[in-house]
Amino acid sequence: MLLNEQQAGIRDMARDFARKEITPYAAQWDREEFVSRETFAKMGQLGLMGVCVPEEWGGAGADFVSYVSAMEGIAYGDAGIANVMAANNSPVAAGVAAFGNDDQKERFLRPLASGCKIGAFLLSEPQAGSDAASIVTRAQKRGDTYVLNGTKNFITCGGTAGIAMIIAVTDPSAGKAGISCFMTETNNAGYIVARKEKKLGHRTNDTCQIVLENLEIPESNMLGRPGDGLKIALSALDSGRVGVAAQSVGVAQAAFDAALRYARERKTFGKAIVEHQAVAFQLADMATKIEVARQMYLHAASLKDLGRQCIKEASMAKLFASEMVETVTSAAIQIHGGYGFLNDYPVEKFYRDMRVFKIYDGTSEVQKMLIARELQKN
Repeated sequence: MLLNEQQAGIRDMARDFARKEITPYAAQWDREEFVSRETFAKMGQLGLMGVCVPEEWGGAGADFVSYVSAMEGIAYGDAGIANVMAANNSPVAAGVAAFGNDDQKERFLRPLASGCKIGAFLLSEPQAGSDAASIVTRAQKRGDTYVLNGTKNFITCGGTAGIAMIIAVTDPSAGKAGISCFMTETNNAGYIVARKEKKLGHRTNDTCQIVLENLEIPESNMLGRPGDGLKIALSALDSGRVGVAAQSVGVAQAAFDAALRYARERKTFGKAIVEHQAVAFQLADMATKIEVARQMYLHAASLKDLGRQCIKEASMAKLFASEMVETVTSAAIQIHGGYGFLNDYPVEKFYRDMRVFKIYDGTSEVQKMLIARELQKN
């Protein structure tokens, strides 16, 4: 698939931003587990925090292909930052754009799209990961207010986000139809950051356990209607999976570029190792796999822009790309030899960062289940 002028322009803008504003500092930020808030503000100014959000609400008003192409560019610089961008764009901003009223869009969507505030999506719970319908966080109505109690796990930017989208049970007797969605500012009493996780990778964002303890949310902050929660949460899954595929390609491309540079510089037996067939063929395989994954996520994204169902294609793209990036980053370390095992070189970070791609937004096993289910429909 070839990008049109607008799509290519957004891709190039994100790629240039990552190389200038992220890549030079990525190793330091990884060690410090910190990213300047200014970085996300700059991304917001470029439209990267609300790529598909209409311009009237502060977004870029671009299509989904543009969004995932930009996602690849940011992931090239740092996967953790790309994950913040992903959560903010979809499901949080996308959910408010699709289901919110004008008042909710003004209060929540505009600051999210502009980068003034970061959004967090509170869905996963200690006993409910891929099975979203099994959540137990309760939202009990008291007058014109809902009071939320429960625990949410693995929340990207749970501590630094200014706005949270929360999925909770409003009617336990209604099953899946009794789950609703709420928006709130995170500085409200009852929103408690109970734990900041120590992670293998993605150290440039805070992944937290959030405890909701008698968190009061006005009824006017319910997104959509009572019972729309699961629909809102699931509406973003295809988008999220294509986004993870794009992130995988971004990290793989960065690892490949690092390996190619090293192979051109490193000499053994009187010539650069890139001239040895064993290394050259390995690089050829890496480049081929990256391009296949790129075309897969772009195809799925183009279907979404056309309004066509893309469950199978999104799951295939995520499955292939997340498996591909593990192969490519491992090969990049191998090409570096012993140096690849040191944090003096970036490839060890790429290897750490990529591992979660096979887990979040549905594990590889879940993707295979979804693909098989779609195949059985034909």
